[in-house]
Amino acid sequence: MQAIQRQVGVPGTLHDFLDRVRTDPALRAGSPADIQKEFESIHQRILARLPEQFANPPQDRLEIRPEPSYKDDPRSSGASGYYQAGSPDGTRPGIFFYTVGTTPEMDSLFLHEAIPGHHLQGCIAQNNQSLPAFLRYDGPSAYLEGWALYAETLWKELGVEGDTYRRFGGLQEELVRAMRLVVDTGIHAKGWSREQAINYILENSGLGREEADSAVDRYIATPAQALAYKVGELTILELKAQAQKQLSDRFDPREFHEQVLGTGALPLTVLRLKINHWLASRQGS
Repeated sequence: MQAIQRQVGVPGTLHDFLDRVRTDPALRAGSPADIQKEFESIHQRILARLPEQFANPPQDRLEIRPEPSYKDDPRSSGASGYYQAGSPDGTRPGIFFYTVGTTPEMDSLFLHEAIPGHHLQGCIAQNNQSLPAFLRYDGPSAYLEGWALYAETLWKELGVEGDTYRRFGGLQEELVRAMRLVVDTGIHAKGWSREQAINYILENSGLGREEADSAVDRYIATPAQALAYKVGELTILELKAQAQKQLSDRFDPREFHEQVLGTGALPLTVLRLKINHWLASRQGS
């Protein structure tokens, strides 16, 4: 992040730069129509590269919509976007809802909530009728949100975050998730107060006061959720690195992703066992 700040020639501390990225209107999307058009463009760029990473990506419909007007208060959800799964019979598509003004984070937000994040993972699981319902429609946060965070790491492979400020937005999202893990653990294991947690966010990220208030209230209400996000992502990245090392030039990301996604939302211990069995069989062959 500091390297990007030097690259664009903005003086001051990193926190000064974070504040500028958050508040400068020039770094935010324009009209609602502009935002919609840009998300549609991101969608198409990712779809064009998706077969390089996923052998049989689902064809389930995805709609991109602004957040409903009755929820346009940022304090209502504390999120800049979210995903609503489609119906199992396909009559209702999956929907990616977004809020206004998320330009630097647009790519990472779409990767997380839509493709290859929640929409792609959820559709693969939901379409596998051989799985029991609890694996098709739900699962542990560490897997579901861990996958969505992992999906953000595929930005280069999927041809997004090419713009300097978009890459900065992706890094800022990584920073926020790491910071959330600290706050979650601080509140529920270390006895932090609400104000202490809010101040930590304000000191270590580019979030504003209202965003920090909303975030901390969310972490208070759902213990270990933010911890689960990051532990899930780190586990999938660890398993990928293990597969790359053991398989060397035989490693194919499409095969790895099929192993991670093909049996629904697994507990991380079960996912680790599955990948280890798969690697043993691949090495044996």
